[in-house]
Amino acid sequence: MRVLMMGDVVGKPGRRAIRQTLPALRRDLELDLVIANAENAAGGLGLTPDTAQELFEGGVDILTLGNHAWAKREVVPLLEGELPIIRPLNYPPGVTGQGFVIQDDVLVINLIGRVFMGTFDDPFQAVDNLLEDLRDRASIIIVDFHGEATSEKAAMGWYLDGRVSAVVGTHTHVGTVDTRLLPKGTAYVTDIGMVGPWNSIIGDNVEEVLYRFLTQMHNKLTVAEGPVRLHSVLIDIDDSSGKARSIERVDRDIP
Repeated sequence: MRVLMMGDVVGKPGRRAIRQTLPALRRDLELDLVIANAENAAGGLGLTPDTAQELFEGGVDILTLGNHAWAKREVVPLLEGELPIIRPLNYPPGVTGQGFVIQDDVLVINLIGRVFMGTFDDPFQAVDNLLEDLRDRASIIIVDFHGEATSEKAAMGWYLDGRVSAVVGTHTHVGTVDTRLLPKGTAYVTDIGMVGPWNSIIGDNVEEVLYRFLTQMHNKLTVAEGPVRLHSVLIDIDDSSGKARSIERVDRDIP
């Protein structure tokens, strides 16, 4: 199984880059499954039916979310429906949607961190409970851990080593260079990065972000324009054991 996991898709530039690039990537890398974090896909904040459909038509199979899951009210019917769109598992009980999806014998789990992120339920306990309930349902397990703190994401990687195929970090929009196989066969990276404008501050207009830092005044932020950098990781997984064989960064520049 060859899985491509893409970092946070930022606004229209990110969606455009996926439409332009993903068909060739699927062919050239012989991909079986493509996952993307889509919590910033609609104007840089949230997800809507139209932007979700655009990503699916562009070749993405499964969409994950994060702390901006509820930024657009239109997302609620999506999470209540049958589309493969998941929000973090460790939201409190009763929250709309599911924190996991099973597709083609692959279990994809979405978690959110608590350090610098908010008062969410314990992601470690949440994933423990889910793996206990679904341990016989899928041989391959991919975890998107949406978190700010590198230490928390690294802790989750080591905690799940040998129990899942991959733990991949999202949220910061800044890709890290620590792709590796952990000792018991779990692929890991602290943060994939983003699919968004490269001449930006984590995808947003530079001048607008600088104004906020320099004045401490709240202002509207808009998605930047210009060339896009696509950040992703390719994970090669043994179908029978569920152990990862390799993980490598796949980054592309789109004019």
